[in-house]
Amino acid sequence: RFDELTEAIQLVVKALLKYQEKHPDIQAATREGATIYDGLMRWSRSHKRNEELETEAQTRERIQSKEKNQDIEQAQQSDSLSELVAQEMAEEVKTVTEFKETPYVCWINLTQNAFQLQRAPLSVRHFGKFKRPEQAWVFTSATLSVNGNFDHFINNLGLYGAEQKVWESPFEYQNNTIMLIPKLPLPDDYSFRDKFIDVLMPLIKATHGGVLILCTSLRAVDDFAEKFLERLDTESIDRLLLKQGENSRAYLMDKFREEGNAILVGSASFWEGVDFPGDLLTLVAIDKIPFMSPDDPVLDARIKDCEERGGSPFFEIQIPHAAITLKQGAGRLIRSEDDAGVLVIGDVRLVEKGYGKRLWKGLPDFYRTREPKDALQFLTYLASHKK
Repeated sequence: RFDELTEAIQLVVKALLKYQEKHPDIQAATREGATIYDGLMRWSRSHKRNEELETEAQTRERIQSKEKNQDIEQAQQSDSLSELVAQEMAEEVKTVTEFKETPYVCWINLTQNAFQLQRAPLSVRHFGKFKRPEQAWVFTSATLSVNGNFDHFINNLGLYGAEQKVWESPFEYQNNTIMLIPKLPLPDDYSFRDKFIDVLMPLIKATHGGVLILCTSLRAVDDFAEKFLERLDTESIDRLLLKQGENSRAYLMDKFREEGNAILVGSASFWEGVDFPGDLLTLVAIDKIPFMSPDDPVLDARIKDCEERGGSPFFEIQIPHAAITLKQGAGRLIRSEDDAGVLVIGDVRLVEKGYGKRLWKGLPDFYRTREPKDALQFLTYLASHKK
C-alpha cells in the first residue's frame, strides 16, 4: 500500500509540473505534492530502518533463543555424559579399591593432563600356588641371587622348597675389570656430585669407548648431565652427551652405538636390559647405592606391613632390592668374555658401612681398588691395545 501511494503522488506531481507556470494555484499544489512526496519518502526510509532493526532484533532473539535451547540441550547432554563418566569412574574406583583375598595397595598417579588409579598387590607370595603338580618351573638370571642364595626371590614369590643352584660367571673379571670406590664425601653432601665428576673426568679422557653414567633419580640425571656438559666444554673434550628424557630410550641407545664413544646419562630404565658389548662401553659409573624411593606407595605399604609383622624393612626389603639392582647396573659393563673396562661406584657406604659390605660382597668379582690412578692406568692400557 505504501509503495502504491508514493507512486500515485509521484505521477500527480509530474502531471502538475506541465501546468504550474500557467496557474499559481497549480504551482502551489505542485510544491505541496513534492513536499508530501519527500515527507513520505523520509518516513518510508525511517519506517524501513525501524522494520530492519526490528527484524534484526527478532532474528537475534530467535538466534539467542535457539542458542540458549542448544546450550540447555548441550548442558543436559553434558550432564548426562558427566553422569555416565562419573558412574564409570565410580565403577573403576570400586574395582581398584575392592579387596578380595589378597590385600592391595591403591594410589593415584597425577600428571599434567590426567590422573591414573593404580593398584598393586601388597605381596605376591600366592604366586607359588599357581603351580600345578605336573608342572616344572625354571627361573634363571645372573642377578636374582643375594649373597649367593635365592632366599629373597623364593620367599617373595612363595616358591617354598624350590631347588637352588648357583654357577660362577665364566668371565675373567680379575683380569678384565676394575671396580673403583673413590674416597668421596657421602652422597648427600652438597659437594658430592662435583667431586665425583672430578674423579670421572680423567677416566673419560683416557677411555676409548663409551661411558654410561647410572643415576638413582631423574633429578640426578639432569644435574649430572648439566655438569658434564660444562666440563666437556671447558676441557675441550669432543664427546657427544646423551641424556635420558631428551629422546626415546631406543633412540638414545642407537645413537650411543653409532657414536662409539658417547656419554649416556640415565636412570632406572638403563640399569637393566642395556647391551653394549666390546668397546661400545668401557666405563660405567654409578652415583650411589640404588635404594628404593620412600615416596613409592608400594614400598611404603610393604614397609608398614613388614613393621607390623615385627620385621626389619631395611634389611628385608631395601638391602635385597639394592643388591639385585646394583648387580644389574654393574652387569652393564661386561657382556661377553672379550669385554673389559672400569666400574666406578661413588658411594663410600659400600666399604664403610656394615650393610654396604654385604652389598659389596654380592657384586661380581672385579679387581677392587680405592685409588683412581689404578683405574686410569688400566683404561690407558686398554686404549693403547684396543682391537
